Amino acid sequence: MDTRQLRTLIAISEYGTFARAAREVSLTPSAVSQQMLALEQELDTSLFNRQTRPPSLNLQGLQLLETARKVLGLVEETRISLKGSNVSSSLSIGSVRTSTIALLPRAIVALRETFPELHVDLRVGMSSALLSDVNAGRLDLAVVAEHAGVSRNLSWAPFLREPLVFIAPPGTPVRPVRELLETLPFVHFASDVPLAALINNELTHQEIKVRHIAEIDTIPAIVECVAAGLGAAVVPDIAVRENGRDMLKLPFGRPQVYRQIGTVRRASSPKSELLVAMHNKLAELSGKFGVFM
Repeated sequence: MDTRQLRTLIAISEYGTFARAAREVSLTPSAVSQQMLALEQELDTSLFNRQTRPPSLNLQGLQLLETARKVLGLVEETRISLKGSNVSSSLSIGSVRTSTIALLPRAIVALRETFPELHVDLRVGMSSALLSDVNAGRLDLAVVAEHAGVSRNLSWAPFLREPLVFIAPPGTPVRPVRELLETLPFVHFASDVPLAALINNELTHQEIKVRHIAEIDTIPAIVECVAAGLGAAVVPDIAVRENGRDMLKLPFGRPQVYRQIGTVRRASSPKSELLVAMHNKLAELSGKFGVFM
């Protein structure tokens, strides 16, 4: 048994087929099949249910999968230790498109004061893909909203818990939020993400009917529309905290609704010290709404 076989096994579990896993580990499908057959022969047990198409991991395969993740984590930890440092100098981070994404560059720059050799590879993606990449070891850390899809192999912790606020164009007179929502055109956050669900659930809970004027998939664009006078919206507080442009801002929800953004990492990551430091730096930059580990 070697680490290449274990990485291939994990890729199969993540991508569902030998062919897709082969592309991920830079092998041919035939080579992947040979690796798995050799692994089964060495362990003297079947790892796949080959009665299904594509073949799926059986109970023994799932047990080995959990062990494989632990073994590869120990290998990475040993590699780092042999370099003479307890902290890796590289960190791969993924983030959803969120109003908090501006915190990441600031956190990286600030963290380099403590870890001068730190190199960060940063990319933006969808929550489901980021969680899969953290689980498979392709990412060390992901920044996502509170998510029901986090597996037991991963650890999610909030670094930000902030209120949602109702915003209306500059000059809008102060009136009850319900009245404003029902009279002003509503700029809707059109995206299948937890934030959209939070807003829609509260509108439904209060039986508030809004008149949609626009559907936009980014928070900064929504703020721009409201600032220009197109209509009202509901956004996270951070989106207008530093530059509200004289827009009317009122609490949203009864009681006020909060959203959480957090970090996801593997529960047994060898880079735990660095990942905790990154989380806490994000919490620090989140101000009064920050949540530390």
